[in-house]
Amino acid sequence: MLVKVYGSAVFGVEATTITVEVNVVTGIGYHLVGLPDNAIKESSFRIAAALQNNSYKFPGKKITINMAPADLRKEGSAYDLTLALGILAASDQIKAIDIGDFLIMGELSLDGSLQPIKGALPIAIKAKEEGYKGFILPIQNVKEAAIVSGLEVYGVSNILEVINYFDKGTPLERTIIDTKKEFYNNLDHLEHDFADVKGQESIKRCMEIAAAGGHNIILIGPPGAGKTMLAKRLPSILPPMTLQEALETTKIHSVVGKLKEHVGLMSQRPFRSPHHTISDVALVGGGAYPQPGEISLSHNGVLFLDELPEFKRGVLEVMRQPLEDREVTISRAKFTVTYPSSFMLVASMNPSPSGFFNDPGSPMSSSPGEMQRYLSKISGPLLDRIDIHIEVTPVPFEKLSEERTGEKSVDIRKRVTEARQLQTERFKDNEKVHYNAQMSVKQISEYCKLEDSSKALLKSAMERLNLSARAYDRILKVSRTIADLSESENIQGSHISEAIQYRSLDREGWLG
Repeated sequence: MLVKVYGSAVFGVEATTITVEVNVVTGIGYHLVGLPDNAIKESSFRIAAALQNNSYKFPGKKITINMAPADLRKEGSAYDLTLALGILAASDQIKAIDIGDFLIMGELSLDGSLQPIKGALPIAIKAKEEGYKGFILPIQNVKEAAIVSGLEVYGVSNILEVINYFDKGTPLERTIIDTKKEFYNNLDHLEHDFADVKGQESIKRCMEIAAAGGHNIILIGPPGAGKTMLAKRLPSILPPMTLQEALETTKIHSVVGKLKEHVGLMSQRPFRSPHHTISDVALVGGGAYPQPGEISLSHNGVLFLDELPEFKRGVLEVMRQPLEDREVTISRAKFTVTYPSSFMLVASMNPSPSGFFNDPGSPMSSSPGEMQRYLSKISGPLLDRIDIHIEVTPVPFEKLSEERTGEKSVDIRKRVTEARQLQTERFKDNEKVHYNAQMSVKQISEYCKLEDSSKALLKSAMERLNLSARAYDRILKVSRTIADLSESENIQGSHISEAIQYRSLDREGWLG
């Protein structure tokens, strides 16, 4: 008897429906075809044990299973439940008249219980698009799949529940989620808050500007100055995610299996902080069977690179194109996948190998040669994509011991959101530009016009501080954001002078 059951494979962040054809006839043998990987080939042992432990049997007949389309590679253990139900139906152990109306996925344990799968959200989106009645999957993934309205989603914890549903008509419990309600309820549940940071008012101001204009930022300071603490709190002042951004972000995390159990929609912007030993593939994505990398996992959020000069130069270089295009394309001989990667880059570094450059109280010091070697690990083209450089100094004891708490993230976020709304209105006719950091040279000349006095101030600063040519456009972009935060239509001298302070690494004596 021939039975067709439907599963799904995920490529990039999109799903493709897989038809599992199971044919059981008289004879001996188990043939699984259609480019399965080792995890799928081993599924017969898991299925046999799971069926036996739930009073069913693995048929001692000739079983041929084809996973179509047969030229598309399938991987992972998520097809266990699909294959098991196909085998039961094809061997007449259960009635399964309407099994073709459902998309079924799940990894089996030997006792028949189900383990979570990856990519539940893109699979559910595809199931709805193709008109399936419902999606049956492990209960751990049910919330992320239930985000998709108009699709019946059933979370199960054991294969027996699914067997009884098709064979005996025992109803399954449908999961329904009010996506908008859940999303908006969790928007203001911030894990970290700027109110925890003592002192560092100038750095907080700098972070506010970076968030308001979407500017990449680098923090330079000795160990213990609070660089990591400040970076971790940046997502809390970025504008709240839109529902569309939340869906995009959840989709990527779902593909990699990084969503927490029983979590539906991600409502907080992601914060990723990879270690400096990371490989270029782990950072941008790829591998023999491509997976999203750290830059895609930080899509719509923050990517924090702590101790930037310690990263391998090759790793940092591969990040240049995604920073520019806001997506990363991975090509293989048979297919190409594109992952979105629109993130804010926050980097931090010590000013010297010892970390205590220009600190007279420190016993450690570095020679000019060591300094130059250390700083030259950061390439000019990468620095070109970082708008704001700020020096972070240690917090004095008086500030640390103060009882007074700082301004809350929620209050800073309001100002940032208002500034972003001005930018959204400004760039409404341009699909590729949404905030100031994305402005091209043409847009800078259009939206960053200076009065004569401001122009003279910028000219004198560039000559006196010996700022490089790359600093010019960056200063104009940042001053446009500062003007937006103060709700000023024109860029004024005070905005220019503040923006000039945020170009530490361009000054003579830093990077040669």
